[in-house]
Amino acid sequence: MSDGQGGGSQSQWDPWKPNSQQPGNGGGDDGTPDWAALAEASETRNKRRRLLFIGGGALATVAIGAAVAVAVVSANSDNGASGDHASQLPATATLPSGSAAAPSFASTSAPPPLDPKDFIADVKKDTAPLGADTFFPDARLTMNGAPYEKGPTADTRNCASAAQGTLAKVLTGNGCTRLMRATYTRGGIAVTVGVAVFDTGAQADKAKGQADKKSIVKPLTGGGVKAFCDGAVCRSTTNSYGRYAYFTLTGLPGGKDVTPKDTKVFRTGDDLAEYAFRQIRRRGEVQASAAAHQ
Repeated sequence: MSDGQGGGSQSQWDPWKPNSQQPGNGGGDDGTPDWAALAEASETRNKRRRLLFIGGGALATVAIGAAVAVAVVSANSDNGASGDHASQLPATATLPSGSAAAPSFASTSAPPPLDPKDFIADVKKDTAPLGADTFFPDARLTMNGAPYEKGPTADTRNCASAAQGTLAKVLTGNGCTRLMRATYTRGGIAVTVGVAVFDTGAQADKAKGQADKKSIVKPLTGGGVKAFCDGAVCRSTTNSYGRYAYFTLTGLPGGKDVTPKDTKVFRTGDDLAEYAFRQIRRRGEVQASAAAHQ
């Protein structure tokens, strides 16, 4: 039996294993390393490490790509998980404005305002002081830019005595209780405005309806106002408001007739008719205001 060379297998040398026996060159063992074998084993291990690095890099790249893909999908999901395009987003009008809702309050019903005409339509409600100076308090007034000077005033409970033509019968037949007059002048033109008082608005309206072209208030002269409309053609008006009917008679001094060309005469009569209406309406407004504050 030879030394150590029997039927048992000889252990293979591995340079990376401790206590392993290096094979001898040509079967001998002179203690010199087999550099070729060492180099071949080192090259083998280096190749294996490079393969591991390459494989690991590929896996890392795949992992990074997956992470980016997930991030992109996640971002798209935040912008609209349903996949709607930007043009399909709701319009601005449908988006909430962000402003706070206006507070709501319980509805309250204020009492309806008092109608001034109610206070001058019936003698039972129309209780304010009454007289010529009450209706015609202004010594000078301006209507529609035109100035007027107040002349004489008159106040009578015998309505027929201050009327002429068919007006006397109209006033008496409808229960006139008082007739107040005042005359105003402007540039030689004189106008007498008269306010007839009735107990109800219905009486005043009826008197207005029955008056005709011959229903004329008597002109009021004196106090510097010369006679006018004494047998001459003059211009007259008739109207009513509430329980009052009001009339005007406008003419030229010196007995001159009024013609359609005398536009200043027409304007003077219209201005004083409007003034009378305003005074009657103001009477109702004052009484309505006083009643509302009681």
